[in-house]
Amino acid sequence: VQLLESGGGLVQAGGSLRLSCVASGRISSIKNMGWYRQTPGKQRELVAGFATDGSTNYVDSVKGRFTISRDGAKNTLYLEMNNLKPEDTAIYYCNAVDMFSDYNYWGQGTQVTVSS
Repeated sequence: VQLLESGGGLVQAGGSLRLSCVASGRISSIKNMGWYRQTPGKQRELVAGFATDGSTNYVDSVKGRFTISRDGAKNTLYLEMNNLKPEDTAIYYCNAVDMFSDYNYWGQGTQVTVSS
């Protein structure tokens, strides 16, 4: 499975961005997908994700501002980010988990920078 993110950039506080992640390869082996983010010196954290039953979950700090969605026809995962805050600044990674091995696939990451 290969994951390719896009959509990051520099935005002012209060602005919006939409991240995209296109999956290719053995897509049928994916059981769930999500978005993580990481800042220097900190562990990578789950921002938003889909569970195997299709339900979504979000870290508390982005609830009401971020929305995860997917388009099966395009094999694409999205993260709509509104009312961005400087603390949202991070590298955002797309993640997919293999249903047979629980192996985690990662994209290369896309930088999101929110200026105050």
